[in-house]
Amino acid sequence: MQTLIPIATRIGARLIARKESVAVSESSSGGLVSAALLAVPGASVWYQGASVTYTPNVAKGLLGITRETMPPGIRSSTEPYALFMAGVIRGKLRGTWGLCETGAAGPSGNPYGDAAGHTCVGIVGPVEA
Repeated sequence: MQTLIPIATRIGARLIARKESVAVSESSSGGLVSAALLAVPGASVWYQGASVTYTPNVAKGLLGITRETMPPGIRSSTEPYALFMAGVIRGKLRGTWGLCETGAAGPSGNPYGDAAGHTCVGIVGPVEA
């Protein structure tokens, strides 16, 4: 955790300078991303909130994701899923940026065959071309 706080501090400073915010969706990290961001003094200025979507039931119940709203052909613990969930959390919490972490925490991996430690990250927000 102590190694993450300096990174989170830089993220917070950049968001403040740009007058932007971030919303987070986490899975296998279990809230660690949010904990690091919230360890930064003044995070309430730029941190919108988070969901820890560790199971499909949480994604459905908390975020309203159903089979009909999921893009076809994607599954959890993939880059397309991370981008999708980053967009969902960004919209739900009205953040400038949406960040998603998804993967396999372990000790034995996930039901999709991804090994423990497998992680994908997606970030969605305004990007200048």
